[in-house]
Amino acid sequence: MKMFDLELSPKRFETPQILRKVATAGRKLAELKGLASSIPDQKILIHTLGIQEARDSSAIENIVTTQDELFRGELMLRDEDNPAAKEVLRYREALGTGFELVRKTGLLTVNHILKIQAVLENNDAGLRRLPGTVLKDPFGQTIYTPPQDPEEIVRLMGNLERFINDPDLFDADPLVKMALIHYQFECIHPFYDGNGRTGRIVNVLYLVLQGLLDIPVLYLSRHIIRTKSDYYRLLQALETRDAWEEWVLYNLDAVERTAAETIKTVSDISAAIADYRQRIRDTCRFYRAELVDNLFMNPYTKIDFVERDLQVSRLTATKYLDTLCAGGFLEKRRAGRANYYVNIALNRILTGSP
Repeated sequence: MKMFDLELSPKRFETPQILRKVATAGRKLAELKGLASSIPDQKILIHTLGIQEARDSSAIENIVTTQDELFRGELMLRDEDNPAAKEVLRYREALGTGFELVRKTGLLTVNHILKIQAVLENNDAGLRRLPGTVLKDPFGQTIYTPPQDPEEIVRLMGNLERFINDPDLFDADPLVKMALIHYQFECIHPFYDGNGRTGRIVNVLYLVLQGLLDIPVLYLSRHIIRTKSDYYRLLQALETRDAWEEWVLYNLDAVERTAAETIKTVSDISAAIADYRQRIRDTCRFYRAELVDNLFMNPYTKIDFVERDLQVSRLTATKYLDTLCAGGFLEKRRAGRANYYVNIALNRILTGSP
């Protein structure tokens, strides 16, 4: 399962079927990149879609929480204490950490991956140094034993870093390389915990690194959840029958389908922002574009957030939010002794509600 020892040829992935799929997936990805760039403040997408990915990626690892729990957890309400939600929110923080590192350095290195995993797991355990890590099926049977020697793990991660950052090392389309990178990372299984979630963050950061996206908005976790049996079957098939082409096609299909779904979500968010701007401008004397952006940055918000982000008094922030509730833009809810406010349109988009 050590890909670099197999000496795969890039030409192996130039079959008509793979080339067709690379083209269609690439077109969808380019469409998503262009649409995302049209959003006035791209941090809105990083924030709102990032939390969707955090939830889905964590669900693959049986860390389950609801959207409502996540959004409430972001408000840091005193009455909220949901360990799963806190863990999911760390995923988004880890994604943001990785994105900033890639954007600043133009690289995705082992040190960057270590920092991502440290934020994700809230510790500095680093690469595995002790033997004993195995992967088991739901019945408790060992299905794969990753490298156990610490020096071997370091060597393989070094190989992976070169594969990610040196375009001349393997002359294949970046979408093909993303599939190979993902498999290699899974096989090395370099950490004691958080390997799956870290690997999925590496996926989208590699697309940013290659310029296929400007911001990390393509997340494959939901597709993996829907096709979980195929995902693990194909991982096993690489070991048992060298089925590299099938694995690459699965990943290309995941990119194409997920990009199409994300295009729909981004289009809906863009339309909702435009609608709120127009209607708030028409009905509220206090219209500010940054207020609307703030409402779409935080599906659930509270007085403190508006006061802090817009640099207004608490009285003014309260007036803004209560007026927007009266106008049908927000819904006021209560948690314990605190109020919070739900962006009605954005919440519908993110939850898929009618």
